Amino acid sequence: MEMEQKLSSVAKRLTSSPIQQLSYLAERCNAINLAEGFPDFPAPSYLKHAAISAIRSDFNQYRHVQGICDYVAHQVKRMHGLDVDPLTDIVVCCGQSEAFAAAMFAIINQGDEVILFDPSYETYETCIRLAGGVPVYVALDPPHWSLNPDKLAKSFTGRTKAVVLNSPHNPTGKVFTKDELEIIAGACRTWDILAVTDEVYEHITFDGERHTSIATFPGMQKRTIITSSLSKSFSVTGWRIGWAIGPACFASAIRNIHVKITDSAPAPFQEAALTALRSSPDYFDELRQDYESKRDYLTQVLTKIGFQVPFTPKGSFFLFMELPQTCTLSDVDFVEGLIKQAGVVAVPGRVFFHTDSSQDDLSPTAISYHRRYIRFAFCKCEETLAAASQKLTELVDGSGRLTLF
Repeated sequence: MEMEQKLSSVAKRLTSSPIQQLSYLAERCNAINLAEGFPDFPAPSYLKHAAISAIRSDFNQYRHVQGICDYVAHQVKRMHGLDVDPLTDIVVCCGQSEAFAAAMFAIINQGDEVILFDPSYETYETCIRLAGGVPVYVALDPPHWSLNPDKLAKSFTGRTKAVVLNSPHNPTGKVFTKDELEIIAGACRTWDILAVTDEVYEHITFDGERHTSIATFPGMQKRTIITSSLSKSFSVTGWRIGWAIGPACFASAIRNIHVKITDSAPAPFQEAALTALRSSPDYFDELRQDYESKRDYLTQVLTKIGFQVPFTPKGSFFLFMELPQTCTLSDVDFVEGLIKQAGVVAVPGRVFFHTDSSQDDLSPTAISYHRRYIRFAFCKCEETLAAASQKLTELVDGSGRLTLF
C-alpha cells in the first residue's frame, strides 16, 4: 500500500477494461464471446500473404512506409473529396488507439475541457485524462441516440478545447446525420475549437448509409484531426496499423509524440497495409453486405428472446439492445446470468455511460436507462453466431419468457 502512494493520480483512478475482463472470462469459461469487438474469422487471404511475404523479406526493423500515407490520402480524396498532403498531413501510428492518444497529447493542456458524446467508448476518457484534460459528457437521447442541440450548446465553456466524434458509433451503431454533423461543426467554428474523430468503422455502414467525415464541412478541415486504422475494415485488430490525418502543424506534433513513445508501427504489417489499402471497392461492398447480414441475424435472435430493438444500428458491428420490459435485472446482473446459464458473454451497457456531475438533467429516468442496455458484438463467424443463437434460445421457456428473470 505504501508503494502504491507513489503512483500518479491518474494511474490510481485507472482500472482494467471491463470489456477485456469479460473476454478473459469467456476464455476461462469456454463461453461464446460476443463482448469484445474483434472478429473471430480469418483476415483476407491476400492480406495475410502480403504480411508473410514482408516477414520473409526481413522487414524487421524500425520503419516508416510512406506508401501508407500516399494511399490514405488517395482514399480520403475518393471518399470525402478532401485534399491531404501525404508528406505532411498523415502520421502512421500503432493503431487508431495510439493515433487518438497522441492527438490528445498534442493538443491538450492541463485543465482543457474535451466534449464527448455519451454513451462512448471507454478509451477516449482515459486518453483525455492522461493528457491532463477534463472530459465533459453530452448525453445522446435514447432510443435513437439523437443529438440534442441545446445540450451540446450548454456544454461549451471558455476552457473547451475539442470535441470527440465517433461515427459510425460504438456502442450504439449510430451514424451521425448530416444535420447533426452541421450542428457540431457550427459549434466548433463558433467556439474556435477542434474536432478529433474516430472513423475506424468508416467502411461498415448499412441500409444505404454512407459515412461522412465532419472534416468535409465548411471551415472544418483545418480544425479536424481524423483517426482511423486497418483494424475493423480488414479484421486485423492485432496488427496495430492506424493513422492520424490533420493539418501539418497537428500532424507534426502527433508524429513527434508517436516517435518518442513507440518509434514505429510494426514493420511487416506496414508493408501488408499497402496491399489492404489497394483493395477494390468490391471488397468494401462485400464487407458491408456480410456485416449487414450478421446484424439482421443476431437482431432476429435477440428479438425472439424478448430484447427490445428501438434502434437498428446503421454502422459499426455492435447491437446495443434494451433489456426486455419484463426483466427486473440490471444490465450487470443480466450479463452475469447470461454467462452462467447460457455460456454467452456480452457487455453491460453501463460500461459506456458516464455520470457527469456538471450536467443538470440527471433525472431518475436518465440514470435508469444507463442500466437497461447490453452490447453484443456481431463481428463473428456464422458458426459462432449460430452457436450463440442456440444457447440463447434454450433460455426461453414454454411461455416464451427468458428464464434469467
